[in-house]
Amino acid sequence: MAASPAAAGAAILSFVFLFLNLRPISPSAVGSDPGARGCAGDYYQEKFRRRASPEKRLPVRQGSPFKIALFADLHFGEDAWTDWGPRQDVNSVRVMSTVLDDEVPDFVVYLGDVITANNIPIANASSYWDQALSPTRSRGIPFASVFGNHDDAPFVWPLEWFSAPGIPLIHCPVANSSFSGDCSFRGTQRLQLMKNEMEQNALSYSGKGPKDLWPSISNYVLQISTTDNPQSPVAYLYFLDSGGGSYPEVISNAQSEWFNNRSLQINPDSRVPELIFWHIPSKAYEKVAPWIGVRKPCVGSINKETVASQEAEAGIMEILEKRPSVMAVFVGHNHGLDWCCPYKKLWLCFARHTGYGGYGNWARGARIIEINQHPFSIKSWIRMENHDVHSKVDLSS
Repeated sequence: MAASPAAAGAAILSFVFLFLNLRPISPSAVGSDPGARGCAGDYYQEKFRRRASPEKRLPVRQGSPFKIALFADLHFGEDAWTDWGPRQDVNSVRVMSTVLDDEVPDFVVYLGDVITANNIPIANASSYWDQALSPTRSRGIPFASVFGNHDDAPFVWPLEWFSAPGIPLIHCPVANSSFSGDCSFRGTQRLQLMKNEMEQNALSYSGKGPKDLWPSISNYVLQISTTDNPQSPVAYLYFLDSGGGSYPEVISNAQSEWFNNRSLQINPDSRVPELIFWHIPSKAYEKVAPWIGVRKPCVGSINKETVASQEAEAGIMEILEKRPSVMAVFVGHNHGLDWCCPYKKLWLCFARHTGYGGYGNWARGARIIEINQHPFSIKSWIRMENHDVHSKVDLSS
């Protein structure tokens, strides 16, 4: 199983230093990928078509709420060569299907660690990624994703594969219609995973970010707008790649500058509310973490481990703190945490461990976010696999 974040080793400091000092980019370089596609079917071509705008737009009817489901830490492909691993993927599909049918969200965010790449020996890990998207896609719900630290982690050879002479016995996944069974152990890098998702899924609203920010990939912004007035945004959703896997666990200075420039460009007066999504919590989460249990002003149900934060802070939290339009940040990574806590003028929230892959035996579920227009509010709660709802919180208060 995937190791807990607290048990993961720190990246080499020289790489962190190099990454933190990537040059900032100018506002002219921050446009989204122009390769937009229409959605499948006449209905989705009309309702979810890509607009000629720097931001992809998500439509909502005037006066109607806009509901988002967060699926965090699914870890598809874990122990892919065993019988146990594929069973967990089936269980994860069941959790997502239950949440989607109970909540009927307008949008889904895959909040990182969609797959456990360090357990996937086949040449193209996108086949597991595609399996994780299937419950959302089959229901015609648009979605977006950000990367976690396991999504492009290099393959780790299991100790049990090694025989007495020291030569590992190869265990490939059983070949079927989805997986060829061809072992290469090369892995699939972030950029290829994102390109595959975007090119093969008409409902994907993901972006592969400005090239100036690579190897950080999932950096982009989406705009929620009413169908009768698409030029008037209801909210902005920002997605950032918090690293890990193939490079250090950090949101770089260049990413922070990208967010600052982009937000000032499209929301200069901070009139429109903004929500932020990435995978690994910032160090600010350590400052607000409850000591025992989850007590007010925090809201949640489990607080079973310490926050495993990014390796360094490179300015993103300072920027967010100064923007009155930023309402909340949402992360995954820690499977044993699902709380929201106030931090200065915004909220810091964990999702809920959704997948049966990864460490921990806590009950599975998903965080739900609901944006209401009149009167304006942003509310959130946890929907569990057993249909229960708990941890309701008003993030606009």
